[in-house]
Amino acid sequence: MSQPRTPTYEGRPLPRPDEEVVDQGLGFDLGTLLGRRQALRAFGLGALGLGLAACGSSSSGSGSAAAVATPSATATTGTTGTTASTGEIPDETAGPYPGDGSNGPDVLEQSGIVRSDIRSSFGDASGTAEGVPMTLELSVSDLANGGSAFAGVAVYVWHCTREGGYSMYSEGITEENYLRGVQIADADGRVKFTSIFPACYDGRWPHIHFEVYPDADSISDAANAIATSQVALPKATCETVYAEPGYEASVTNLAKVSLDSDNVFGDDGGATQLGTVTGDVAGGYAVSLAVRVDTRTTPTGGGQPPSGGGAPGGMGGPGGQPPIGG
Repeated sequence: MSQPRTPTYEGRPLPRPDEEVVDQGLGFDLGTLLGRRQALRAFGLGALGLGLAACGSSSSGSGSAAAVATPSATATTGTTGTTASTGEIPDETAGPYPGDGSNGPDVLEQSGIVRSDIRSSFGDASGTAEGVPMTLELSVSDLANGGSAFAGVAVYVWHCTREGGYSMYSEGITEENYLRGVQIADADGRVKFTSIFPACYDGRWPHIHFEVYPDADSISDAANAIATSQVALPKATCETVYAEPGYEASVTNLAKVSLDSDNVFGDDGGATQLGTVTGDVAGGYAVSLAVRVDTRTTPTGGGQPPSGGGAPGGMGGPGGQPPIGG
């Protein structure tokens, strides 16, 4: 004859089979509580592990421990990289001193403007801008054509001297036209200029201006520009350059501004406009930037900044500074 079975709860015999589960005593209650906590802990760790593995797989293509161990780096790359790699270059002001005919002088009408080395003036002018050597390479792509290289476009580049002035406008250099030039993009959409590293003048983050035109014939009229923007220069490189003779005023000016406070780059901290820089003071620096142009959108850049239009010189800072937005 079989023995009667002892009632159980969650696989454990009840010490008081004739009583309710809640009346089995303190020892039984503690055992039940601990068992539930262990189960929850095991489930939680398992779910967390599955979640991390899924994140590692989606962000890096593998579920490796290394991928899971650096979620912040993956997130930064995923967020910033996507925007920077696909976004159209922001339209910006051409500043008060473009030299494209939209605000006085027009260097684009002068013979000799299409050149790669912009350190010296051309035509009737003969001056040369001094400073730390720099090359600038812009790679222009056509978002309206699937992001392909924008071959044949004309790119006009200009920037300030190491003292912070602009040729054709600033006091003492109105007869010069250096640090201005045009290049026609090659089959890969690239243009390259040889120049000097620009200053940081009062009120603006260190930058380089540029306009993109459909072709060489279009540069005769600033209204033909299909994109107007600026290249921002990295802080660490600027600090190194500004320790060199001739850049003394830039040290103070740089300390008073940031990419986030700048009235041009401040919208997004220059996310799609911050140049990549290699090199050193002795050998010179190479600055590069991908410039993505979308001809399906209406250009909104160019023209003068809200505070622009004042006469060069007498504005404080080195060489007679342009107003904010220059």
